[in-house]
Amino acid sequence: MDNYILQTKDLCKDFKRQRAVNNISLSIQKNSVYGLLGPNGAGKSTLLKMITGMIHPTGGGIIFENHPWSRKDLSDIGTLIESPPIYENLTAVENLKVRTILLGLPDSRIKEVLEIVDLKNTRKKKAGQFSMGMKQRLGIAIALLNKPKLLILDEPTNGLDPLGIQALRELILSFSAQGITVILSSHILSEVELIADHIGIISNGVLGYSGKINPGENLEVLFREIVKKNQKENL
Repeated sequence: MDNYILQTKDLCKDFKRQRAVNNISLSIQKNSVYGLLGPNGAGKSTLLKMITGMIHPTGGGIIFENHPWSRKDLSDIGTLIESPPIYENLTAVENLKVRTILLGLPDSRIKEVLEIVDLKNTRKKKAGQFSMGMKQRLGIAIALLNKPKLLILDEPTNGLDPLGIQALRELILSFSAQGITVILSSHILSEVELIADHIGIISNGVLGYSGKINPGENLEVLFREIVKKNQKENL
């Protein structure tokens, strides 16, 4: 159990009469990249929002570093869910300065995270003028400010061109060497296959598979089988 940074136990979330997440139990190893796969509307974002305290679970529990999750743990968690939380009329430095003031962090941290995401030369360029890839990297820089142990990225490659996706892939792969565990949510199988140590496949709010990608296994075939199985069971 000491090898896991995060575990969920029978986690559920209901919205009125609809169950969006149904008894999901995950175990995320430290210093790994965990790929959370599923079609749009599968429950991935809902699951991640519960882990980050954005919404409350209907049932089940969350264990972070061997203790029940509490809001204090958010100081060790960085998140980029949905669109990057940036002020488009501010520069990259100014966006980060706003967060360092809120978090009580030193200004030196701004330069450090800009180095990590390769945005150190944007100078006075406003974030609204950034490319989609630059905005995503600025969002990750914001998530990295508090030196998180766990980084959660929800569909970070959305809207990126092939070069942007490659740059983001290399960035994510660098995090484990820095002691950062990554949960990466995506519906792009080929991309997750290149960077994830373990994967989970969610469909209709149900975790149908969790584990390593076996050598020689066709991830697309496995994905389709899990999604079809969950669809049949929920008819």
